[in-house]
Amino acid sequence: MSKKVIILGAGISGLAAAYLLNKNGYDVIVLEKNKEAGGSMESVAEKGFLFDRGPNSGLETTPLIRQLVDELGLADEMIYSNREGNKRYILRDGNLHPLPMTPQAFIGTKLFSSKAKFRVFAEPFIKRSSDGYYQSIAQFVERRLGKEFLDYAINPFVAGVYAGNPEGLSVHSAFPKLYELEEKYGGLIKGTIKGVRERKKRPEVAKQSAQMFSFKSGMQVLPKTIAKKLGSKVRFFADVKSVVKEDDKYRIKYVNANQDDEILCDAIISAIPSYQAAEIFGGIDEQLVKHLSEVYYPPVLVLYAGYKKEQIGRKLDGFGFLIPAVEKKSFLGAIWSSVIFPQRSTEDHAAFTIFVGGSRSPEIFAVDKQIVIKKVINEFNELMQITEQPDYLTYRFWNKAIPQYNIGYIEHERYFDKFEADNPGIILSGNYRGGISVGDCIKNSEIVYNKAVKFLS
Repeated sequence: MSKKVIILGAGISGLAAAYLLNKNGYDVIVLEKNKEAGGSMESVAEKGFLFDRGPNSGLETTPLIRQLVDELGLADEMIYSNREGNKRYILRDGNLHPLPMTPQAFIGTKLFSSKAKFRVFAEPFIKRSSDGYYQSIAQFVERRLGKEFLDYAINPFVAGVYAGNPEGLSVHSAFPKLYELEEKYGGLIKGTIKGVRERKKRPEVAKQSAQMFSFKSGMQVLPKTIAKKLGSKVRFFADVKSVVKEDDKYRIKYVNANQDDEILCDAIISAIPSYQAAEIFGGIDEQLVKHLSEVYYPPVLVLYAGYKKEQIGRKLDGFGFLIPAVEKKSFLGAIWSSVIFPQRSTEDHAAFTIFVGGSRSPEIFAVDKQIVIKKVINEFNELMQITEQPDYLTYRFWNKAIPQYNIGYIEHERYFDKFEADNPGIILSGNYRGGISVGDCIKNSEIVYNKAVKFLS
């Protein structure tokens, strides 16, 4: 096919769309400013440890994930989480409590008071909100389930998913399926029961029941393998500077290995972070730049620590733990990495991924990072009953980590749709549209592919 499609960014969003287009005969080129594929997927192997510095896993929520894995020859590389990783803990009053996953466990748990449990049972009788679009997840949950459930379930959950603050995140944009339960069925418990039949008809699997996966060599294996499959169609060290509209085509100007270059194309799929896209599309639409620039990405520090197993006083029987804001710790939570997946540490060690900062406490990085790290490790050691310092310790600081779908995000979403309608051939993609998870990005790549095919046909 003669029409040329340029994809900006070799993260999983851009590469999955590029793979689908290339597979079906479209002329595709991917421009990536870094030296390798992956975007926020970074996997580093060192001294017997394997550290995923971005997403540490994915949920198999769409059949496209398995399709990609099989077609790329990664079936033997793909792994699913161990059953020991099914248990999640929440910190309350200095103790780690298992998050109850069944009605029976909820009734018996010490994580919530009797008052909080009775409050949850009142949820079916709560009326719908009159202003769902501009309602935070905190307002939504406190109204439907009560303050204690917000503090000890939703607050830590939001920190674990978005590194976010429930008072800021939009329930409609950040948790659309939760919002839909109220809008469509009148409540969460009603919607969960009444919507079972409808959910079974969908090809996608709900996140709460989807299998967690990774790869033996880390998450970056997936984008790297797609890039290898595309070969010369992926151009690294290609730093895009601007996009100019010329009649019914687009001219992309970029720096390639310190030399100016440009390329004329019929369609563009932008799969780079919104703040980078804002710098590129200014010549086409100034209002778009405003919307792209207003998407907030908080800073997050990701620590990876390895300890000798004999030094750990606490039993490692779960996925890890999350920390509610009311517990006033200096970090958000920790994943017990070597429990969830094999080959994350040496045989006699256990490995942990610890998350710091996010929207809850971006100001924590105003001081030297080594001071922050020392405080976090001391708090982590106390909770895990560890008396020694880690044998292995490294970190990755993301100055702009995860896009926050904050209150009023619907205005950005509407303008992104308007921009695409006004500029046929440009498609805005990436994890600031349609969900932040790996599964969301892969699922959305199919939507992006269909948009591109419709335009090119």
